[in-house]
Amino acid sequence: MPSWKNWSGKQKSKPTELHFVRSEADTVAVVRAAVRDKKTIRIAGAGHSHAPLVITDGVIIDPSGLAGVIGADTATQRAWVWAGTRIYALGRPFHDLGLGLKNQGDIDRQAIAGVVATGTHGTGRALQNFSAAVTGLKLVTASGDLVECTAQKNAEIFRAARLSLGAFGVVTQLQLQLREAYRVQERAWNEPFEPLMEKLDGLIANARHFEFFWYPHTDLANAKETNETTEAPVYPLAEEGARRAWSYEVLSNHRPVLHTEMEYSVPAEQGPACMRAIRDLIRREFPDIKWPVEYRTLAADDVWLSTAYERPTVTISVHQDVNEDDEPYFRACEEIFNHYAGRPHWGKMQYLDGATLAARHPKWLDWWRVRDAVDPSGTFLNDFLRSVRP
Repeated sequence: MPSWKNWSGKQKSKPTELHFVRSEADTVAVVRAAVRDKKTIRIAGAGHSHAPLVITDGVIIDPSGLAGVIGADTATQRAWVWAGTRIYALGRPFHDLGLGLKNQGDIDRQAIAGVVATGTHGTGRALQNFSAAVTGLKLVTASGDLVECTAQKNAEIFRAARLSLGAFGVVTQLQLQLREAYRVQERAWNEPFEPLMEKLDGLIANARHFEFFWYPHTDLANAKETNETTEAPVYPLAEEGARRAWSYEVLSNHRPVLHTEMEYSVPAEQGPACMRAIRDLIRREFPDIKWPVEYRTLAADDVWLSTAYERPTVTISVHQDVNEDDEPYFRACEEIFNHYAGRPHWGKMQYLDGATLAARHPKWLDWWRVRDAVDPSGTFLNDFLRSVRP
């Protein structure tokens, strides 16, 4: 029997079928066969999500064979890419066209369709998530049709499926809004928590990218700011925190240690208070936690299920080793995130029910209405999604 597991090994599935599709024709055929046999379908990217989004006893489709840049328009700075392309495989091809991603996350191992489907992001108060950069997409729906969606064509599906959770169909292609290629310089330093927090607003305002990791056992924060530069790249690349090179060479990092993660997005003005509450919780109730807490920023957008929908945002992430029981710690953190009206990252752990998610996401019911119209039989739902549907 086929099997699938995510990067950390915490999420595991035993589907009846696992298909590695390499063409849109193959994808259409797999979807039509699954619908005929009344099997559910989920789509697996690179497996870097911690949430149970892929888990099914039906069919898992792996689109990693759909990879590469399809074409680009340098005048509009837009490019079509295959959905299974890993982010690290986009940097050089875009660079050769004089283009670059507007922003990137902490790692670049994921498939582009996966980061779009879950609203994954980097950091920067004026920078949005991956989903907000999508200007077009093509997906195979439960009807077995290949449908193109843009702001002008199948516009309502486009608005909802920019962050789809894999629930609208199999995305085969994405069109991304890019920008001109650019170079960046990092600067990293360690500083005690409270002195850093006292000047946090200025640090965020004066950097294109700013983030910090707070380490519970030392009460030190490892802070990093990254800004555009006209200076030439320096090779070989320095260690993280001192690199100067093209954006795609610097913005992502090597994160090999297996872990699980919970991340919530709170209104930007509530970020410092929420961070202090998480710090107090750890010091009071979880003194053995060794993993750091990450603090980043995110600009508001208009993506229906985005954690930054219509509000400037601070994201706070907590982590735990894969060999440890993360649930007590994560549930305690979630109580604090809930106090600050937090929205959970769709690719990470959370325990909210559908009613709470509906209260946090103003377009929740609209998203489900459009989704159910595209897939009325629920072919692309799994137990997790059914558990939170209205």
